[in-house]
Amino acid sequence: PSQMKAQVHGRETTFFAPLGSAVGGSSVFYAATLERPERHDLDDCAARPHPTGGWPVSYDNFRPYFEQAEQMYHICGEVDPLSDEALANLRPPPPLSAGDVSMKERLAARGLHPYRLHSAVRYVEGCREFFGAKCPRDCKMDGRSAGVEPALATGKAALLDRCEVRALRGRSGRVTHIEAVRDGKPITLRGTRVVLAAGALSSPRVLLASKAKHWPDGCGNDSGLVGRNLMFHLNEMIAVWPTKAAQIGPSKSLGFRDLYYVAGQRFGMVQAMGIDVSYGEIVHYLKLLIDRSPLRRIKPLQELVRIPAMIAARLFGSAKVFVGLMEDLPYTGNRVVLSEGYADTIRVEYQFSAEVLARRRVFRRLIRRAFAGHRRMFLGFQPELNFGHPCGTLRFGHDPAQSVLTPDCRAHEVENLYVTDASIFPTSFGVNPSLMIAANALRVADLIADEAERRRDGTE
Repeated sequence: PSQMKAQVHGRETTFFAPLGSAVGGSSVFYAATLERPERHDLDDCAARPHPTGGWPVSYDNFRPYFEQAEQMYHICGEVDPLSDEALANLRPPPPLSAGDVSMKERLAARGLHPYRLHSAVRYVEGCREFFGAKCPRDCKMDGRSAGVEPALATGKAALLDRCEVRALRGRSGRVTHIEAVRDGKPITLRGTRVVLAAGALSSPRVLLASKAKHWPDGCGNDSGLVGRNLMFHLNEMIAVWPTKAAQIGPSKSLGFRDLYYVAGQRFGMVQAMGIDVSYGEIVHYLKLLIDRSPLRRIKPLQELVRIPAMIAARLFGSAKVFVGLMEDLPYTGNRVVLSEGYADTIRVEYQFSAEVLARRRVFRRLIRRAFAGHRRMFLGFQPELNFGHPCGTLRFGHDPAQSVLTPDCRAHEVENLYVTDASIFPTSFGVNPSLMIAANALRVADLIADEAERRRDGTE
């Protein structure tokens, strides 16, 4: 994980973000939920206007790449009952547990439309669903198992491990080489095209660190937008206790999109997290609440939380945790900045807008109402950013003054530099970003291959 210094709404904290840095990146540790965004997440229409006027690439243009990614990642699950989109490559999931069946039936009785989440898992014999952890086998499909290892097996790709990119170098309009360090020694890498995919927090850091006479504000930063428009999802975690007759236990199986778009407002999906709320988890969340309040100065309180946590665990037993992923919107003041003197530290500045705080209050009311009839409790009172879902810091678009990248994800003023991670997103939409990242990477790969073929044929 990477150390992060975050100034969030005027308060600075230092912590280790849930971001991977090994082969496969953060996907090695992700929970393997690969949901498609909805059509209105990308397209502007009268019925559901898009907050930025729409993405520069439409849902229909992304569709074949969604399908290709779903096949590569062995996506299994059920079709969302509220969706009209066909999912040709959706594989059947294993049967739900008795507890999940009971929960699904109770949610449906409330008029909701729960379904089995779309998971990137090959359910081979003995699969233990290493959600949120590195899978020692090839059950959970991630950037390593679905991307890097198959590429290496072709013999047409190579992997340079123990290597850190420090900066891009070149001349105006073109990257000529990359400065990197491997095992503590500086090295230079060269190539016809450079594809940057270090994540929405680190890709802008690389560009900002690549200052030169012809790039006074960093590579590809003529617009001044490199690192800006940072977005996350806002997490709303709620513990839901089952009836005694239907104990559930942790599983990451169910979700629903009934709250995705309500009364003209954009929220997001609600999904199971796959963790218990038992004694240890209650202690953890109580300590977080104290740490974010003026009471944090009273050190003995950190230990005293064990008493109410023990009482709560005995009173309620284990619960199922759901999270509402609320869409964040782009604001130029929310950004990634270079951390002077801390080369390996990610630094972000983020302010909650009045709009997002008002929308969050509505979302919490909707979630509480959705779980009416269950014993339930929110696991937090303050806005919680999902630091595992950063996006938007190198947005793509048609206008060079309003975006860093073209619709092909090439830097507007650097002809051979492409970006293929979540930093390209103009908006964060209301589902996990992983499928969109994979689909866009496949799309850009096709564009680069087509361009290379045209040059070989002399048609360009």
